Amino acid sequence: MADSPEPLVQSAENPPAVASSAPQPMFDKPNLQLRDPDPYAFANRIWRLVFVFTALVLLASGHYLIGMYWYQARYNAKKAEYDLAREELPGVRARLEDFTLASRLVAKKVGPSVVSIYRPHFRGNDGQGSGVIMDKRGFVLTNWHVVEQAVALKVQLDDGRELDASVVGGDRFTDLAVLKVNADNLVPAEWGDSESLELGDMVWALGSPFGLSSSITFGIVSAKHRSSASGIRTASVYQEYLQTDAAVNPGNSGGPLVNTRGEVVGINTFIFSDDGGGSVGLGFAVPASRVAAVIDEILTYGHYREARVGLSLRALDAVDVMSLRLTDPVGAYVEEVEADSAAWRAGLRQGDIIREIEGLRLDQSDAIYRFYYNARVGDRMRFKAERDGRIFDGEIVLAEE
Repeated sequence: MADSPEPLVQSAENPPAVASSAPQPMFDKPNLQLRDPDPYAFANRIWRLVFVFTALVLLASGHYLIGMYWYQARYNAKKAEYDLAREELPGVRARLEDFTLASRLVAKKVGPSVVSIYRPHFRGNDGQGSGVIMDKRGFVLTNWHVVEQAVALKVQLDDGRELDASVVGGDRFTDLAVLKVNADNLVPAEWGDSESLELGDMVWALGSPFGLSSSITFGIVSAKHRSSASGIRTASVYQEYLQTDAAVNPGNSGGPLVNTRGEVVGINTFIFSDDGGGSVGLGFAVPASRVAAVIDEILTYGHYREARVGLSLRALDAVDVMSLRLTDPVGAYVEEVEADSAAWRAGLRQGDIIREIEGLRLDQSDAIYRFYYNARVGDRMRFKAERDGRIFDGEIVLAEE
């Protein structure tokens, strides 16, 4: 049986598809759902930006304000100091002017007595020095190392006159020498008491440092009785010096150190210096008390006569006190006595203990050194000594070495 044909009428359940003439989209539309934004989000962001900006402004302004505060504080402090100084300075000015006047007067009083010394045709600072006129006869005092082995010497006065000079005599241990010039209208210096000086006293140094004549510097007395026992390098014999911080340089050697009265209290002799050879505030001068004794000898004998004691001493130590069973630890042990010397003739022998010399107890090395330092030819020096527990007295009559 033949198949029956499809019915031409569709059922209501399956209506026929109707072809649409509208164009179809290539992609489906996304299913987007729009939500309402947070109404405070934008405001919060604005406030955060305002906060950060404000913090930055405060930080920057705070740094500026702190700087201004410290500046104002420093300004106020400086202003107060300025106002105080301006108020007080007129009262101090008179005293400062007195000091300035003192320096001027010292220069005017002592300057004409100071001379420059040099060796003709000699190059370098070693050929230059200073000196001080001692009297109207034309004697000039200087350092021995300035004139030692000089073939010829020239002395230039403060008024510009240039004179030939000859060496009268000198002493290499005290480093002092006396020259002679022939001239009229000389202005001798006045001499003061170096023993009356105290630490801190004002002093002036005059001379020709580095060949610069008529120079003056100011300082104070830094120390007295400086010696080889104090650690400074001196000659082989004991010497004592005044120490000053007044600027003393090469060429000042032989020039005067003067006090506030314009009196010579020392002769500038040497300095401690750095490699450059200039002053570092450590100058040393032979005290006037020592100078007086030496120049008297030089003018009389042409040299300084060294007193020959003939005695070698050292300070007692703990070993001496124990081994010798001494009840008194103060004194000087006699290590050696030269035959036929002043000490030998006084009865001193090796092993004796000298307790006192001229009433001075020999309690330390400086006291022993000072005994030699003060020894003068012709002096009679009383002593008290001990030998084998027995105390005896004696007298040393000093002779020339």
